[in-house]
Amino acid sequence: MNTMTLWHISGWGFAALACAALLVGFSKTAVSGANTVSLAIFAAVLPARASTGVLLPVLIAGDVLAVLTYRRHAHWPTLWRLFPAVAAGVVVGTLFLVWADDAVVRTSIGAILLLMAAVTVWRRRTADRDEEPDAVTTRSGRIKARSYGVLGGFTTMVANAGGPVMSMYLLSAGFRKLGFLGTSAFFFLIVNVSKVPFSAGLGLIDGRSLLLDAALAVFVVPGALFGRWAVHRINQRLFEQLVIAATVVGGVQLLLR
Repeated sequence: MNTMTLWHISGWGFAALACAALLVGFSKTAVSGANTVSLAIFAAVLPARASTGVLLPVLIAGDVLAVLTYRRHAHWPTLWRLFPAVAAGVVVGTLFLVWADDAVVRTSIGAILLLMAAVTVWRRRTADRDEEPDAVTTRSGRIKARSYGVLGGFTTMVANAGGPVMSMYLLSAGFRKLGFLGTSAFFFLIVNVSKVPFSAGLGLIDGRSLLLDAALAVFVVPGALFGRWAVHRINQRLFEQLVIAATVVGGVQLLLR
C-alpha cells in the first residue's frame, strides 16, 4: 500500500514532512521547542486535527533517542512534581478537543506560547542567575511547577505544543543545558506515551496514521544525531536564546495560520 497515495500527499508534501521529522530529532537532542516548526509543517501538509495524531508517534521516536542520549542528566524531583499537574492538563486538553475547532486551538496555544516566552524573558532578567533546579521545593516554586504543568499537559494534548511551555519552565527553574535536555527527555517520553490512548480514542491515531509514521520515523534518527553533535558546540547563553526564539516563532506561526 502506498502511504503517500493513502493520504493524497504529493512528493513535495512528503519531503516537507520528512524535513519536519528531521527537525523533531534535532529538537529532542539539541534545541527543545524547535519542533513547533514541525507542528506547523505537519498541519500545513495534512488536515489540522489529523496532523496531531500523525506527529505524536514521530515525537515519541525522538523522545526515545533523547532518553538514550541524556538519561544520566534527568532531575527526577522536578519530574515527580510536574506529573500530577500535567495529567490534569491532559484531561482538560482532551475535553477541549471534543468541542474546539482548529482555529480556536491554534489561537489558544499561540497566545500561551508567546505569554510564556515573555514571562520567562522578564523573570530571567530579574532573577538570580545562580538559581538551582531544586528551587522548586519552595512554595512559589511548587505553584509555578503546577501552573506550567497544567499548561504543558493542555498544550501537548491539543496540539503537541507542550515543548515550548516546558522549555520555559525548565529555563525559569535554572536548569543548565544537559540537565534541561535530560529532564525534558524523560518528561516528554512519559507524557507522549500516556497521550496515545487519548489520541486513539479521539480517532487521531489509526492504521493510516501509523503507516505514515513508519515512513517518517527513519528521518528522526539523523536529526537526533546531528542535534547530539551540535549541542556540545552551543554555549549556555546561546542555547537559552535559541529555545526562547523557537518558542516565539512557534507561537507566532500558530497565531498567523
